[in-house]
Amino acid sequence: MSSKIMGIAASDGIGIAKAYRLVMPDLSFERKQIADVDSEIDRFKQSLHAAKQDLEIIRKAAIANLGQDEAAIFDAHITILSDPEMVGQVEGNIRQKKVNAEAALKEVTDHFIAIFEGMTDNPYMKERAADVRDVTKRVLSHLLGKTLPNPALIKEPVIVVARDLTPSDTAQMNKKYVKGFLTDLGGRTSHSAIMSRTLEIPAVVGTDNATQSIKDGTVVVVNGLRGFAVVAPDTHEVSEFRKQAQQFQQEKAEWRKLKNAQSVSKDGKSVEIAANIGTPNDVKAVTDAGAEAVGLFRTEFLYMNSDKLPSEDDQFVAYKQVLEAMKGAPVVIRTMDIGGDKHLPYLKLPEEMNPFLGYRAIRISLDRQNIFRTQLRALIRASKYGELRIMFPMIATVDEFIAAKNIFLEEKAKLVKAGVTVAKEIKLGMMVEVPATAVFADQFAKQVDFFSIGTNDLIQYTFAADRGNEHVAYLYQPYNPALLRLIKHVIDAAHKEGKIAAMCGEMAGDQIAVPLLLGMGLDEYSMSATSVLRVRHQMKQLDSNKWAQVAMQAVQNCQTNQEVKDLVEGQLKDSVE
Repeated sequence: MSSKIMGIAASDGIGIAKAYRLVMPDLSFERKQIADVDSEIDRFKQSLHAAKQDLEIIRKAAIANLGQDEAAIFDAHITILSDPEMVGQVEGNIRQKKVNAEAALKEVTDHFIAIFEGMTDNPYMKERAADVRDVTKRVLSHLLGKTLPNPALIKEPVIVVARDLTPSDTAQMNKKYVKGFLTDLGGRTSHSAIMSRTLEIPAVVGTDNATQSIKDGTVVVVNGLRGFAVVAPDTHEVSEFRKQAQQFQQEKAEWRKLKNAQSVSKDGKSVEIAANIGTPNDVKAVTDAGAEAVGLFRTEFLYMNSDKLPSEDDQFVAYKQVLEAMKGAPVVIRTMDIGGDKHLPYLKLPEEMNPFLGYRAIRISLDRQNIFRTQLRALIRASKYGELRIMFPMIATVDEFIAAKNIFLEEKAKLVKAGVTVAKEIKLGMMVEVPATAVFADQFAKQVDFFSIGTNDLIQYTFAADRGNEHVAYLYQPYNPALLRLIKHVIDAAHKEGKIAAMCGEMAGDQIAVPLLLGMGLDEYSMSATSVLRVRHQMKQLDSNKWAQVAMQAVQNCQTNQEVKDLVEGQLKDSVE
């Protein structure tokens, strides 16, 4: 008999396949004395060889999915397993102490981990402790006969069921085989949700207990359109879901016809639908989707994908590549947003009780101006290759924006004086993600060229709830009237000064939020590239005047997130009928 698991619809589509539980097995063991030393050493060598073979497969998958640079970490893991010093010490322990291979391996690798972790003055070497831990787990899994779940080894259609998904998990997945994600944790802004939309894989997150309720090999339906999963469906249910999946594919085919169409509402109001990117390689997905701009280039990934601060020239090449690829369409590039949950092993930052409220983003840039000025110079040099707009993150006060703008103007003047050709106009904007900024938007609007509302952080700061904390996930409320009032105030403040109001948080592509945002007058919607055509199609069905009235009703009369959701869904249903 089938059962239903409710969650949060994170990525559109319907996936049907056997469950693949991406859950770490128990790798505990007992220390034992052994009699046959040679056999135990052979067992260790066989496990070592098997672990290397796993890593070779993972490395090839990472090259295919991410590129050579990103796959380098697995070369390092293979090197560790080939290190004669480590291997020799493990074999020596087995021979001299007559202990089982598990105990001998753990003793040696714990020693190496302690050495690396002790290198507090060398962040890069300190990070190698994590690499040793990873390879130790892999060898232990073979010694214990346990299967270490690995997305790169998936070779048949599956629904991945996990507590949560890490960047390395999703990086290794082959879209050909992964038909859906189902996680215990997360919301629409979690990594697994964002990655599922990027990969166009149906996903339901925040189920609480999917990993406990589902066994490996059980057939699962993931309904990313409605936010639930069906476990062990009968043949009739499978047939019905296959029909729904086929209908969705037909809808997507219709959306693809809008690739070169203008983004306009039913009553002819023009808007700009843009896409978010993390690397220059993401631009292809933007142009393939027919997005009219890059609404957010998260430059911190240039810093996170390196073992040192990227040089001015390295950054210049990346920014130039994106601007040229967009062929004159606007490109909004956000300056470095490091801190919070984004750390650089080579950049020592203070330990903080509340990192999301601490030393991050523009606060680091204004304090460590050598880093900031390097990035700004690269951006200004690249400006002649397209329509560049620069955006500062995490601005909380007018003084911060003015300080950042003055540094930009200083670096621009230096480059012009040195004879460097730069664009005549480079617009400067800011993220609106701090509630104080939203409240004071009327004054900020006098200083900026544009706003971009970062709803992922604005929501968590407005409700004082960490969006990654499962215990307060219920407070992630994108339709709450309190939040909508802040957004409406920001849009109105921008328009009063003749400025653009954009949004680059996940809310910009949310099917419930889009009608409200249109009604509020939002100018630009920036989202995952895979959502662009769906939103363009939806926009063509919406009358901006009607939704202005609905938005006003939501802001003034509704009291809860659910009331607003019910109001919008009711109006959308009436429009269809």
